[in-house]
Amino acid sequence: MEIWSIWVIIALVFVIVEIFTAGFGVLCFSFGCLAAAPVSLIEDSLIWQILAFSVVSLICFIYLRPVLLRLLHKESEEGDTRTNVDAIIGRQCFVSEEIPEGGFGRVKVDGDEWKAKSNDGSAIAAGATVEIISRESIIITVKEIIK
Repeated sequence: MEIWSIWVIIALVFVIVEIFTAGFGVLCFSFGCLAAAPVSLIEDSLIWQILAFSVVSLICFIYLRPVLLRLLHKESEEGDTRTNVDAIIGRQCFVSEEIPEGGFGRVKVDGDEWKAKSNDGSAIAAGATVEIISRESIIITVKEIIK
């Protein structure tokens, strides 16, 4: 088997390993292997092949990996995206069952009924419009929107 084909096989193995990781570190080694493959066609010396592998891998670690990581984590840099039940925080809804002073009532959000309490402990009448300000487990805290 030719040495250049061994470098290519090792590069493919590194790509497969990279699929199961998220750091782009192994991918840099793959590029290093792909750089060493043509060097092995020109020069039989293993030292030059390892040198090409090392230099290209290092360059990828320094320049390519940070760019790829930035692209991978781009969404998290744009702000905190709320998902699932946390997405209801900040939404407006209406009280379906009166919230008594210091007690619990019910609000309807997108057709779902939630156990709710007032943020300041005051009573909120049924039918009032409220804004959801927080959530703890299955209980949401609301404040009345006065029109």
